Amino acid sequence: MRRRPLFASGLALALGPVLPRARAQQAPAAPPPAEAPPGPRRTHALSLLGEPALPENFPHWPWVNPAAPRGGAMVRHAIGSFDSFNPFILRGTPAAAVAAIYDTLMTPSFDEASTEYPLLAKLVEVPRDGRGVAFELDERARWHDGRPVTAADVVWSFDTLRRHGRPNFSGYYGDVAEAVAEGERRIVFRFSTADNRELPQILGQLPVLPRHWWEGKDFAQPGLEIPLGSGPYRIEAFEPGRSVTLRRVADYWGRDLPVRRGTNNIETLRFDYYRDSTVALEAFKAGQVDFRLENVAKDWATAYDFPAVRQGLVKREEIPHELPTGMQGFAMNIRRPLFQDRRVRQALGLVFDFEWMNANLFYGSYTRTTSYFSNSELASRGLPSEGELMVLSAFRGRLPEEIFTTEFRVPSSDGSNASRENARQALALLREAGWGVKDRRLVNEKGEPFSFEILLDGPTFERMALPYIQALQRLGIEARARTVDPAQYQVRMDNFDYDMTVELFGQSLSPGNEQRDYWSSAKAKEPGSRNTIGIADPVVDALIELVISAPDRQALIDRTRALDRVLLWGFYVVPHWHSRSFRIAWWDKFGRPERNPRYNFDLSAWWVDAARDRALPADRRAVP
Repeated sequence: MRRRPLFASGLALALGPVLPRARAQQAPAAPPPAEAPPGPRRTHALSLLGEPALPENFPHWPWVNPAAPRGGAMVRHAIGSFDSFNPFILRGTPAAAVAAIYDTLMTPSFDEASTEYPLLAKLVEVPRDGRGVAFELDERARWHDGRPVTAADVVWSFDTLRRHGRPNFSGYYGDVAEAVAEGERRIVFRFSTADNRELPQILGQLPVLPRHWWEGKDFAQPGLEIPLGSGPYRIEAFEPGRSVTLRRVADYWGRDLPVRRGTNNIETLRFDYYRDSTVALEAFKAGQVDFRLENVAKDWATAYDFPAVRQGLVKREEIPHELPTGMQGFAMNIRRPLFQDRRVRQALGLVFDFEWMNANLFYGSYTRTTSYFSNSELASRGLPSEGELMVLSAFRGRLPEEIFTTEFRVPSSDGSNASRENARQALALLREAGWGVKDRRLVNEKGEPFSFEILLDGPTFERMALPYIQALQRLGIEARARTVDPAQYQVRMDNFDYDMTVELFGQSLSPGNEQRDYWSSAKAKEPGSRNTIGIADPVVDALIELVISAPDRQALIDRTRALDRVLLWGFYVVPHWHSRSFRIAWWDKFGRPERNPRYNFDLSAWWVDAARDRALPADRRAVP
């Protein structure tokens, strides 16, 4: 049976006028029939940067140990609490790692930039005109109750997430015109544009949910009924707000797939919840937690000199990576009138002393972030290139002229946390914006003080916020840090109820549709979006669409760098810092592959080494 093309070509053969029968024998010979348009490209992988590195029949990921033993347990920590097993909606606080119970259509390779390989889907069809994608499901794919995963499940998941899921789903799927199930295992997504090159991969990341399990349930409501999944783990037990335990599915349908072989080796994964990271670190030292990814430079430098480390029972290592590090910083909510003047935002960045913090708080372990796409070729640098100018020139007159003439540089200092020159420049900008110092307070023409709150979700950033607040006070600015619990923090963030906060805008090597959620006008007023800043600028909107529709890699680089420049010169954030390595610590009970993939840290490829596990003291707290 011939397979029907993904889309009808829309081509009709135009017939000329019918010749009279009497003249038919004298008519010239008919031209050869036109060649049929090429059919869709059928492939085992999707890549935005050329051909996939792995062939169709690859046996396993290059970095894993396919013979890794299975069994044992790993305990990790989580911060705060949870009240839901639905990570896809705004309401509720989802439990850690609950998404691990679901499989997606495709799964990324951590060794390649922007490449996905089959998981639930066994192959992909991409039409030559770029206006859609089709997936064929693996006939072996099963839910944990034994029922098959169907195309109807995929379509239901797509429609439900777009309608009831977090706002990023509607942004990611905005260019999908429809999703159709063509049979039990074939799903076709048709696009409203041919310019969204990333969209097939975004759809490959679609978490597929069981339609039959959700029948009669309200998807938009959080809850603690254990959901049905199809992935390598299922939720086995939980204590509300305190811990959740996942167990490896013994008859997991995908255990022998190339993308799963050598992974998900540990039998049980438990996540214990702690009030804050300080308490969680003490739990690790006491042996109540097995593994820790450390993100506090001070703790990495000073907190790991305890007996278990000295005796070799606890290991630690820094693993370099090639990941883009994005932008972390103090993000200003420009929905607030206080931050709507660009000169004010620039002034607030001038008095942030990274050099002092890096020397006194971080033990020199960080690099200053100077781009929204840092640690990648997508980061802008120097003056705009010819390709960037071609993009930016279309908006000349609507952009600060410095973008075209001046290299953007983050402020630097002498490391004293009291740079007179930076403070002088900041005060000059504030005066231009209508602020002046009166009785040692910065006030506007109405006498209203310059006062705002920095919203934090834990004490970790308090020690970074306080020196910054002190520097602001020297300008007469009344800033204060407010730390709330994670649940309250999430509610306030979802409703844009903050003045300034710490935000991380993560990036990939191939940015695209997620930029709408970060910066677009449509998302600025949509509760729960990642447009933390509140940017609503038609120029930024246009640049986002240019990034999404970039026809090739060089165009993507030029357009992303152009967007980066516009964001940087908007002074929307006070840039922080980044690290180019993973800092990990673990109790010595695990085996791991010889190397880590280039673009992520793959803990799923680790396993419990039974001999090492037995060699650890039964009561780790008693280690002398």
